[in-house]
Amino acid sequence: MDFGGINPVILIAGLMATSVPILLAALGEAVVERSGVLNLGVEGMMIIGALGGFVVAVHTGSPFMGFVGGAIAGAVLSMIFAALTQVFLANQVATGLALTLFGLGVSSLGGQGYNGIKPPATTGLLPDALAQIPVAGPILFGHDAVVYFSILMTAATWYVLKFTRIGLIIRAVGESHDAAHALGYKVNRIRLMCIMFGGAMAGIGGAYVSLVRVPQWVDGITAGAGWIALAIVVFASWKPWRVLAGAYLFGGISVLQLNLQAAGSAIPVEYLSMAPYVLTIIVLVIMSSGRRKAAVGAPASLGQNFHASR
Repeated sequence: MDFGGINPVILIAGLMATSVPILLAALGEAVVERSGVLNLGVEGMMIIGALGGFVVAVHTGSPFMGFVGGAIAGAVLSMIFAALTQVFLANQVATGLALTLFGLGVSSLGGQGYNGIKPPATTGLLPDALAQIPVAGPILFGHDAVVYFSILMTAATWYVLKFTRIGLIIRAVGESHDAAHALGYKVNRIRLMCIMFGGAMAGIGGAYVSLVRVPQWVDGITAGAGWIALAIVVFASWKPWRVLAGAYLFGGISVLQLNLQAAGSAIPVEYLSMAPYVLTIIVLVIMSSGRRKAAVGAPASLGQNFHASR
């Protein structure tokens, strides 16, 4: 049943796929920030992952290898951030912004010659017959493997952070790196591993954009998705399941505005296109207002560099 020319089943199935890049990047950044590191270079890591994944997929003919390439590209770029902030103790905010600018510049240069090339198709994971089941089929069974991977990673991240020793250590480092160091934990090593994980997740998210969402290479292909991922982490109060909800909310608004355009809505297309970003800003303002603020639940050592000699 359609409502105003919009099929809710297609809308839900579409938002699940649309939200994948933001969800993966936000999950990775949530882990990074829970360890006490503020990495504003998510956009740069995503677009480098988009380029790396696209190039590897085109030359190998394998979408799977493309996603592996995207993860490696994002992780490698994140190591530059880790070296500058964890070894040389550079300012995390400035370094993250520089990382984004660096990633955008490198991707623009490295993407020359790949315009107009189509990557190998990423097919669905489950049999097509399941996707034909009314209502439940498109929503539950009509997706590619990365959509299911993003949901699995949400559950895995939540479980690891909440119930495992390594999750407890990550949270302890984020709350008080001095206390964690006094207990014998290698703070910089733990943060380095978290930063690498965040970079790999952002890289996979970027690769999903260039291989599935927009199956071609275009300069600036991530279109600010990394910044939205950063906002969602704050909106979600650094909790994985809330990250999933926030990503689906943004994905739903993005798909809805496209469907409204296709249905011939009287609302100007410019307003529809900016709706997801306006909604994100409104949510952040609401979360930041009053005494609670969005920082409630934020790691106490977030953004603070650590040196063992201090």
